[in-house]
Amino acid sequence: MLMLTTPAMVPTMAGASVDPAMVGNGALHAYARARMADGDGALGLAVASYREALKQDPARIEIARRSYVQALESGDRLLARQSAALLDRAGALPRDGTLLLIGEALTAKDWASARALTDRMLEEGNFAFLTPIVRSWISLGEGQYAPPVIDGKDRFAALGLRYADEHMALQALARGDLATAAPATRRALAVRSGDGAALRLAFAGQFAARRAKAEALTLLPVGSASFARARADIEKGKGLKAAGAATTPAQGFARLLARLAVDVSSDSSGSALGLRLARIATFADPDGPEIHIVSARLLTAQGHAAGGVAEAGMVPANGWYGALAQAELIDALAAAGDMDGALALARVQAAEPGAEAERQVRLGRLLAQKQDFDGAATAFRAAQAGYEGDQLPWTLLLFEGSALEQGKRWDEARAVLERAAKIAPNEPVILNYLGYAQIERRQNVEAALELLKKASALKPQDASITDSLGWAQFVTGNVDAAVPVLERAAAAAPTDSTINEHLGDALWVAGRRYEARYAWAAASVFAEGDVATRLAAKRKMGMRPEYAAP
Repeated sequence: MLMLTTPAMVPTMAGASVDPAMVGNGALHAYARARMADGDGALGLAVASYREALKQDPARIEIARRSYVQALESGDRLLARQSAALLDRAGALPRDGTLLLIGEALTAKDWASARALTDRMLEEGNFAFLTPIVRSWISLGEGQYAPPVIDGKDRFAALGLRYADEHMALQALARGDLATAAPATRRALAVRSGDGAALRLAFAGQFAARRAKAEALTLLPVGSASFARARADIEKGKGLKAAGAATTPAQGFARLLARLAVDVSSDSSGSALGLRLARIATFADPDGPEIHIVSARLLTAQGHAAGGVAEAGMVPANGWYGALAQAELIDALAAAGDMDGALALARVQAAEPGAEAERQVRLGRLLAQKQDFDGAATAFRAAQAGYEGDQLPWTLLLFEGSALEQGKRWDEARAVLERAAKIAPNEPVILNYLGYAQIERRQNVEAALELLKKASALKPQDASITDSLGWAQFVTGNVDAAVPVLERAAAAAPTDSTINEHLGDALWVAGRRYEARYAWAAASVFAEGDVATRLAAKRKMGMRPEYAAP
């Protein structure tokens, strides 16, 4: 089965049922309205209704709890503080609520409260690994700086060390200690090589503001569109006061939470927590462009595309971080259904001098969604321009090959995919795509079968690859081998129409007619268009040559 994975946009839907016994009469209607809006993903109405319900019945823990979560998702700082205070008095504050309270204390420069809350965070355990870094920021605010010290014997030391160099560098820059900042900066960027663009800008601004122009420029790659504005300003000595403003404890704390939010959200199980952390970070540093960029990304990923658009829009498009924010805006607009707006902006970004490969890839994906596969292939090919032959990422070839194949330019697609397979001969997704595409066309069937066997051996738990192998076995006439493989694929992906149709076809040929119709029925649930018509015919008439799956 052909499959290219893209980031999932899965809305978080809260249940809309309400237990009137939990709510006082005065707050019932507001609470019910809030729950319904919450379930429909209407953040604005939900937060307004929770605010009203909390005002009318502040003693209800359930209202306070839901108000707290909704306030963080929507970015309502006042409601978050109010509901957190009620939950804290009741001993029901979530662990991330302690982080909210720390951020508030740091913003108010209440160092004593910040220290007490950090001690509490340590005792609670969940975020204890942040303690050395938070304490170091507090000491900076107190004027008695002590760098973060992480005990290597601590079982969570590796987590804290992931963030330590970044904050040692920022703290050194805040104190004007460039000798300490320079090596710490390099170590921090090495850790975050994949998502360090905003961090490079932050460090460059700090160095430039302290007249370390050469050090600042070394952090910003020459010829890269995302750094062009910053490089120009630094070279001219313009706009450095704002770009290199001293980092306060509250701002440092916000950066820490934003980094943690990104890391937590890399696992889908932590995506809701990641969004809350990002929102707490915006409360601690409401003017931080990088904080808004992270929030925009996580809001979009959580299905709150309108919120993602709003957060990305809070970063000036013509500023240092503008290009990074515009990239998030493109994704948010697309997720919100404004494909024309997203495409227009993506085209502008991709056309700029020094446009990075990721800009071309973003444009290519949008064009593919609009079924402009020729345009998508051109964009993916443009993304390859900056790489030497032996350094070319195989993913870019896979993207181009996929667009060409979907655009019915198979001969070109096959050549590109075979090139990708030479670069990464043990990459299951390439082997699967190349093998399955040939099986679909009944070309080089035996060789394609071998590709799929190898892909399956490399990634046996992947339902799509398992389906490809089973279907290839069926096409080559080995029905007895195909059926159990396809059954395994269907068990792993019971809602996949393609897999269930393949299974049904194989079961029919194997003489298991009743089970075949059951598989086709399962495939029909999510099928559309010609596929749905074909499945309906098979369920009614049985398997015929003209009804065979492609």
